[in-house]
Amino acid sequence: MPGIRNSGALALGGILLAAVLTVIGHAGVSDLDPVSLTVSDYAVSDSGEVIHLAMLLLAAASAVLIPALSRLDQPESDRPAGTPAPVGRRGPYAEWLLAVWAGGLLVSGLVPTNPPGTDMGTAAYVHRYASVVAFLALPIAGWLLAARLPAGARTGIWLRTLTVTSLLLAVAMAWSAYPGDRAYYGLIERALILAEVALLTVVAATLAATANGRAVVAPHKSREPALADDHNRMIGEGPGVIRVREASAGGRLR
Repeated sequence: MPGIRNSGALALGGILLAAVLTVIGHAGVSDLDPVSLTVSDYAVSDSGEVIHLAMLLLAAASAVLIPALSRLDQPESDRPAGTPAPVGRRGPYAEWLLAVWAGGLLVSGLVPTNPPGTDMGTAAYVHRYASVVAFLALPIAGWLLAARLPAGARTGIWLRTLTVTSLLLAVAMAWSAYPGDRAYYGLIERALILAEVALLTVVAATLAATANGRAVVAPHKSREPALADDHNRMIGEGPGVIRVREASAGGRLR
């Protein structure tokens, strides 16, 4: 199993590549409206295979983080050198939710939705609800991780901010889907995806920096015992030796 640092770096690479593939998949389509149509609608277009591949890659990148998060909670003797203890252990709920997110992405990538303008079939409903569960699971996982990751307060603030943003965008998306007559539905979904991928990126970057090859600094030993020993030796050596020591240290006799 790769180390925590390697897992974080591998996840970051997968997230970046998935983002690039998503942009390529959008660029290959010119007759669809990204403001009103979802990424899944683009995924069933002529260049949709690239977007499906991006979903699967993002699911794999997310899954890589799960064992790394579990290793953070190992006893100190079992953690890699330089890995600080987590702030607080609150059960493996974050890992479970991250697995739900990854599983939802996996299902969404393997089971396509229906083409725009056609009736929804069983596969389309499976795709929709797998996506809904995934989009709700990741923000909650991010909130839990904000209190567990061994990082500064700034990382926790970023995770909580992205969590709240994601949940608000999910509410906006639900409003658009039903009473809002799908107004700006695609735009809201892309903002939600961006917020959740940013949250996932913060988690991966934090893990990549957690075991960043930092040397374990040995506890600084107090100089008081050494000073006391020097003082005792100087008392026993007599005034002549003391004057020689002072001359060596100060460069002249006093």
